[in-house]
Amino acid sequence: MNLNVKDAARLLSVSEKTIYRWIKQDIVPAYKVHESYRFNRAELLEWATARRRGVAGDAYEEPEADDQPLPSLTDALETGGVFYRVEGKTREEVLTDAVGHLRVPEDIDLGHLTQMLITREQLAPTATGSGIAIPHPRSPGLLNVLRPTVTLCFLEEPVDFHALDGQPVSILFMIIAPNLRSHLHLLSRLSFVLHNSDFRDTLLQEGSREKIFAALTQAESFIKTN
Repeated sequence: MNLNVKDAARLLSVSEKTIYRWIKQDIVPAYKVHESYRFNRAELLEWATARRRGVAGDAYEEPEADDQPLPSLTDALETGGVFYRVEGKTREEVLTDAVGHLRVPEDIDLGHLTQMLITREQLAPTATGSGIAIPHPRSPGLLNVLRPTVTLCFLEEPVDFHALDGQPVSILFMIIAPNLRSHLHLLSRLSFVLHNSDFRDTLLQEGSREKIFAALTQAESFIKTN
């Protein structure tokens, strides 16, 4: 929680009055600390990216990451992989099994990573609605990974992820990124393609890997041309 209301307003290019209104409506991620509101920069930018809201011009600047090339969502998913029948009857059990499928460096403590994901869910659920969730660490960049990955998991049975629409989750997209810039880049592209009806239908039908990548490549191509 490293930002106050004034900082949040500047980051999101809105007035402080707007920030307070969003807090009252419970639509912006905020935390009350000693009678004052505080915000996590990564969560605010993630919130804005998912909703395609404008932010300050320097909001995404990360000098140490600006020279690194950003992958396509298709490339990141090819690196992370697609897995079926991920098991678990609770959110915690599902995340534990899903983490076991992640293609991350051997020196990463999977137990610690699992706890990071569970903690993130407890603070603010990552379910986006329609049976889909996007679990990820609260602060991208804390893990020692060299390139961003997206891992798609189809659950053996739907599980409650505390989604706002009340629907249980059966599909996970897990983003593991070396920095906030690449995380938000992939989140933005994922938010875009999930509005593509052909891609969503392929996911809901638990299509084969070949069908999923074909539908994703087609959906992602519209980002480049539109």
